[in-house]
Formats: sequence, C-alpha cells, structure tokens
Amino acid sequence: MRRLIGSRASSDQAAATGRRRVAVLALFVGFVTACSSPPSETATGPELYSQLCSSCHGVGLEGEVGPPLGEGSPSATLPDSYLVTSIRRGIGTMPSFDHLSEGQVNRLIAFLRDVQAGT
Repeated sequence: MRRLIGSRASSDQAAATGRRRVAVLALFVGFVTACSSPPSETATGPELYSQLCSSCHGVGLEGEVGPPLGEGSPSATLPDSYLVTSIRRGIGTMPSFDHLSEGQVNRLIAFLRDVQAGT
C-alpha cells in the first residue's frame, strides 16, 4: 500500500512540474511575442489584443497564463483606470506595455469593454 501511495505522489509531482513548464513556456512566448515588433500606431483594439495579449489571456479572452478578461470576468467590474495602470506598469507576471500610446491603450480597453458587454 505504501508503494502505491508513493507512486501516486510521484505522478502528481511530475504532473505539477509539467504544468509549471508549460506555464513558463507560455509566459516566455508571450514576452517574446509582445516584444518582437511594436504594434502599428493605428492598430485597432482587436489587433492590439491579438498581438500583445492573446498569448497569455487567450484568443477568446478566456484566460490561460493570465486571468480571463472576457464577459463575466472579474476584470469586467474593474474601472478603466485600473486597466490603464495594469497595461502601463504591468501587474504580477504581466509585463508593462508603457510603450503604447494613449490612443492604443484606449482602443485596447474599448475592445475589452465591448467584449465584456457582449457586443
């Protein structure tokens, strides 16, 4: 019985290690993608999200490495000023995007709000 329990613990540890590796890889890919080429000054909100955010927050804003941002997500109740600060300064493992213009940040937030409103 002890051997079976120890075997299960080893399996759980291996699975946890695998999940951590996937998370680190996804985070790395997100950083590389976000830093590889700056978005166009005239990029739309969806274009900005696709280029800078989707690798961590998911193509459908469902969340992956980063939290969900779509309809019904906790971010839907946060004020725009919080989102601006999070985008500009970064938060937790999210990098800062202080290179974005005010217009780009506003278009990105407008896109998030449209999705969160279900439009």
